[in-house]
Amino acid sequence: MPTDPPAAESSALSRRTFVTTTVAVGGAVAVGDLVAAPLALGAAPAAATEAVLSTRVSLVVNGKQVTATVDNRTSLLDLLREHLGLTGSKKGCNAGACGACTVLVDGRRVNGCLTLAVRLEGAKVTTIEGLENGDRLHPLQQAFIDQDAFQCGFCTPGQIMSGIGCLQEGHTGSADEIREWMSGNLCRCGCYVKITRAVEQAARWK
Repeated sequence: MPTDPPAAESSALSRRTFVTTTVAVGGAVAVGDLVAAPLALGAAPAAATEAVLSTRVSLVVNGKQVTATVDNRTSLLDLLREHLGLTGSKKGCNAGACGACTVLVDGRRVNGCLTLAVRLEGAKVTTIEGLENGDRLHPLQQAFIDQDAFQCGFCTPGQIMSGIGCLQEGHTGSADEIREWMSGNLCRCGCYVKITRAVEQAARWK
């Protein structure tokens, strides 16, 4: 017997209503103390944007306590550059592939563009601006100058921060080891040989 078209349409509508309602209810998911409000049925996509929350985060940057209220989607890189005026860390690919935004968080290397600022409550962040001791450069900064380990300089802050990570982690036993552990930092000018020599020089000073 052929299916009655009106009944089929009613059944389909019922399924669509069920799925839509389920998605809307699923939107009200609590993550810690951050809650995203569910979208009303038929609400415009812009309503989702309006529901995004901001969070107040406090952390130590280059030895100074700072507090900022940021959109929950703000990256550490954007917090540093847009909110704190620390533009030494560069935005290259903004996808974690080039290493230009490398900074240290609690002594460990991270890609600033992939790290959410709101997850760093109480963390200690070190950027290229925090390396100098008065008028004295960090040994690796001086080594980059001595070895002429840069050309355009865009990747240099990230290279230096990654190199410091290598020094602190003990991954400077050989040129091959340095290259391996700094492989996440790209230099479009191709100064890899001199960058490796600079890290080797700083390792001897350590």
